[in-house]
Amino acid sequence: MTYDSVEALQQALSRDVFHYAQDKKKAAGRALGTLVEIITFYLLKSWELEKNIAIERRLPEYANSEITHNVEFSLHPSEVLGTISVAKGDLPLTPKKILKHLKFPRGNDVDLKSTQLLSSKELLRNACTLYEEDERIIIAYLGQSTNTSYQLSVNSLNAHPFAFIECKRVGVEDGCKKGPQTIEKAKQGAYVARMVSSLQKVRMKNGSVYGVLPLDTGELKEGQYNDLLYSIIASDKVTLLRDFTLSVGIVSNHGNWFTSDNHNKELDILAQSYDWLLFLSDAGLSEFVKNLLISPKKEDKPIRDAFVQSYRGKKGNNQFTKVRIALSADQALLNYFSSNLTKIESWFNVISPNNQTVSGLKSELVSLASKNWKDIFA
Repeated sequence: MTYDSVEALQQALSRDVFHYAQDKKKAAGRALGTLVEIITFYLLKSWELEKNIAIERRLPEYANSEITHNVEFSLHPSEVLGTISVAKGDLPLTPKKILKHLKFPRGNDVDLKSTQLLSSKELLRNACTLYEEDERIIIAYLGQSTNTSYQLSVNSLNAHPFAFIECKRVGVEDGCKKGPQTIEKAKQGAYVARMVSSLQKVRMKNGSVYGVLPLDTGELKEGQYNDLLYSIIASDKVTLLRDFTLSVGIVSNHGNWFTSDNHNKELDILAQSYDWLLFLSDAGLSEFVKNLLISPKKEDKPIRDAFVQSYRGKKGNNQFTKVRIALSADQALLNYFSSNLTKIESWFNVISPNNQTVSGLKSELVSLASKNWKDIFA
């Protein structure tokens, strides 16, 4: 079964999966939004950036920390505190238990979170926060498991991210040409993209965009925005990197954003605000749904099972989100992305910057993750 548009795909999900819902199309639309986030997350994991990721963090505006904004994914300077192996019979994996295995000296005098990295039913919490301090976040990540044990990594993330990623998708009600909140969501995303980084955009009278970066000396470093952006990413200088945050937006179509080649007002707003704006094509999203949720191969069936289990009309049953996912589905997704990474990357079109590819974004994120952040934040 193939679908010529996301609209047709949503209608199919409304009929086959969300038949129990009072508003079937709205439920299907929300699920498709979740899929965009999952595709984004596992793309980052495939780029070996998982141990830099925090999920649903509130980021402060630059030089205005009283105002914060929630973002789906943020990427932070990361330092491994330790790796441990826990027997498979020792579930759930709580913060207290993890720090005890790590023999972490501060495990008894910090305010631990109540979340579980892995529940007794093997539900995985991605980027599981153990506890937080003013300048760092302690997060546990689940690695590859053996037949008898789970492998864990505990990392300290600097509270200031070097990049953040937001996913934007808006549904359209039947009989309407445009979602009522499309422009509001575009403006919200644009505002956050412009406010959290020390690198500021200034539009000149001739339409060109300049960048302005405040330095510790009180002076301003300025230049053509993209040139200044690239020089910061390539630099190891503390004054350039310490308060800089790369902004990345990922949008998908549903009658509102048009296409990557045919912009409307909302898409133009986002393209002029984010440092990178990627467009997840209808064909890519449809392929993901068809191959993994509707007609999966045997090895991909745990993905469909977790999706179907999550949408049975019962609260608290969701095990297929970027935050909480069945371990079997997580492993199947990792294998699928690893085996099909080039194809999956082709699902994305780069809206901005001009003449760039997805591999360029990967290169910039990996470069930022690899900086000597210990010296930068010393």
